[in-house]
Amino acid sequence: MRAAPRGDLAAQAAAAVVVLLLLLVIVRLPWAGDLGVHAATVQRLRHNLLDPGNPLVDADTPSPYYSPWMLVLGCVARVGGPSVFWVLRLGALVGLGLLMTGVWRYVRTLSGRRAAPALAVLSLLFLWGTVLFNWSGFYGLNSLALTVSYPSVFALGLAFHLWAWLGRAVREDGGWGVWLGLGVLWAVILLCHQFSGLVASLGAIATVVAARPGRAVWGRLGCGVVLGLVVLLVWPYYDFFALVGAGDGLESVHRPLYEDLFGRYWLVLLGVVALGVRWWRDRWDPLVLFFVLGFVVVAVGGASGQYPWGRVLPAVLIPAQVAVAVEVGEAGRRAVRVGWGCVLGVALAVGAWTQVGTVGYVVRPGDLPAAVAEKYREPWAGYQWMTRWVKYGDVVMARAGRPAAQIPAYGAYTVAPGYPDFFLSDEGRREEAVRRYFAAGASEGERGAILREYGVRWVVDTGVAGRSGVGLREVGRGPGGQVLYAVVR
Repeated sequence: MRAAPRGDLAAQAAAAVVVLLLLLVIVRLPWAGDLGVHAATVQRLRHNLLDPGNPLVDADTPSPYYSPWMLVLGCVARVGGPSVFWVLRLGALVGLGLLMTGVWRYVRTLSGRRAAPALAVLSLLFLWGTVLFNWSGFYGLNSLALTVSYPSVFALGLAFHLWAWLGRAVREDGGWGVWLGLGVLWAVILLCHQFSGLVASLGAIATVVAARPGRAVWGRLGCGVVLGLVVLLVWPYYDFFALVGAGDGLESVHRPLYEDLFGRYWLVLLGVVALGVRWWRDRWDPLVLFFVLGFVVVAVGGASGQYPWGRVLPAVLIPAQVAVAVEVGEAGRRAVRVGWGCVLGVALAVGAWTQVGTVGYVVRPGDLPAAVAEKYREPWAGYQWMTRWVKYGDVVMARAGRPAAQIPAYGAYTVAPGYPDFFLSDEGRREEAVRRYFAAGASEGERGAILREYGVRWVVDTGVAGRSGVGLREVGRGPGGQVLYAVVR
């Protein structure tokens, strides 16, 4: 057996180190962003698999967070009895495993070079920009470290497996069972994370169109799509098709996705050049088609003000990042391949330095070199200090923002959800009630009426409401000057 070139071994070793870093991050499970709503979802399923109700507020409504994957984690929580956060760690391990193996399988359909999968992993994690950006469904190293337990990572991992399986089925004329299985997998991805499902759909379209299959394949593909639509239709936990218009009202939330695009993504331009080379060789290249489809969707979203479409940006980034990783081994002459490798190595080094603060999630920030510590962003503190008093199902009056986003993770409800909720008809009324309660000029009678209306048992604040509130008794204090008050009936 011929020994692997040193460059291949270096790429594989570097990818292994990064994966090890992410495994250590999972042990710590730093808290940021949407971790609270996913923990709350597991909490509800743990207590009631069939009718869990709203994950964030005390209301009997469906929720898109009740996906097939979260249902599995809810079953694990019910059977094994571990804490919700350990269940999320298990989910993170599975999600990361699916992502890494999915990238390996997909890249192997594009290149036979041994280093290509490892280079693709490094490109996907580091080939972004020099402005740090974290968001669910975006898989840069720092973002992935904070979202690895989210359903979006699980769904993206399945998407890579979908593209690999689909490419093989198109080339080898897979049987009916294969195509029906692909249809079910496509539906599961959409149910687990709708935006990753859109990315998966665009990649699937590019894979099929690039193969230019015969009539028999189109027929089987159509049956697979129909079966996938049936799965979406019969999913009992929420109406998937009702989400079609759910983007309305979310424009302000997603507008930041279109800000500072150059700073966040300029290293990806190297991948765009690689796509141009691939297009020159093959006008039907699947990565080129994937990129064009993603670019059109994102551009139309920005031009029309439909900013939630910016969540499809990974459909622009993935093909470019994979293309440059593949081009390092697929370029014709050795000198050209070496040139690609050198340029990619420099770009990866720049991207890695931008995200080097991720190391702070597994090493104490005080032990980091000063230059690295400057790039570290401290995760959120939790609300476990409240669990001594606040029990499962209690309603807590909490301000919008982090308190409302985090408290349901421990089993309690808040008056207003910490995240936009398309299925909660009185969401605006609940948000207004929270604003009125914490308003400086609110009367004691008005505050008391709000507490009674929503069955509030606890109030958490920095002390302002408690010092002037009638019927509140201080019971505990947490970080940041937060105070927990019991509502005295």
